Amino acid sequence: MKLGVFTVLLADRPLADALVYLKSLGVQAVELGCGGYPGKAHADPGQLLQSETKFQTFVDLFKKHDLMISALSCHGNPVHPDAAIRRAFHEDFEQTVRLAEKLGVNVINTFSGCPGGSPQDAAPNWVTCPWPPDFLDILDYQWNEVLIPYWEKAVKFANDHGVNRIALEMHPGFCVYNPETLLKLRDAVGASIGANFDPSHLVWQGIDPVTAIRTLKDAIFHFHAKDTKIDPINAAVNGVLDTKHYGDEINRSWLFRTVGYGNSSQYWKDIVSSLRMVGYDYVLSIEHEDSLMSVDEGLRKAVAFLKDVLVFESTGEMWWA
Repeated sequence: MKLGVFTVLLADRPLADALVYLKSLGVQAVELGCGGYPGKAHADPGQLLQSETKFQTFVDLFKKHDLMISALSCHGNPVHPDAAIRRAFHEDFEQTVRLAEKLGVNVINTFSGCPGGSPQDAAPNWVTCPWPPDFLDILDYQWNEVLIPYWEKAVKFANDHGVNRIALEMHPGFCVYNPETLLKLRDAVGASIGANFDPSHLVWQGIDPVTAIRTLKDAIFHFHAKDTKIDPINAAVNGVLDTKHYGDEINRSWLFRTVGYGNSSQYWKDIVSSLRMVGYDYVLSIEHEDSLMSVDEGLRKAVAFLKDVLVFESTGEMWWA
């Protein structure tokens, strides 16, 4: 496996400087934001596709520092009920796919998106329970009239441009938020749909990452290394459905943390071992969203922690086998 970083955490630095810094830490791969929520600070598809000179300069940077690009990311809501918002996210997706084709990168990370509850809605409507029965009607509309038709077309577009791994991050607030919904969409539109597996979004839902990994198996296309800490005091009072701002750390039921600060080294070793067992031998891409640490501190600690738990070498026969 390779150790990677999602470079949006270094968006305030030029790409060249960010790559020098990451290489100095021992990082082997990078994931680049190309639009949507991650922004385009380090990889603007519009510019790179229009200028061969800029594209070649961009490519040469990665060769110079011997860093691979693990994925291009354009996390957004391409089925948003607001037409202008929906169009912008969709255009970012298509531009990201075109850049991936030119670069020879086969993984696009994004979200499934979440429509409104009806054609008349102006905002997304994420359903979390089956009653009153209105909610089941919303789910039927969202999946059968919006989500599946959109991703059928999006998958075909990606495949036509040589991209066959669309890695959806299972994130609450969107229609695909757990293994069941990921596999539901995959079954509906094909095996080009898989997971950008981020344990941090699963932990607070009560999902065991190891069990989820062994359920998804080869549907895992990419991996985000990010942790979550459940606050035993606040969660015991209010549960885990928490809408308080991420900056209100002392009152929240859970917090995103740097790997190792939410769960133990053994917990993460079990995750990495399970990834190996299901055949995942790609990149663990560090995503820093720990509000209790600076970017530099969180990244350095994450790199050091993962170097200890990662499996870098290939498997081999046991002497007694």
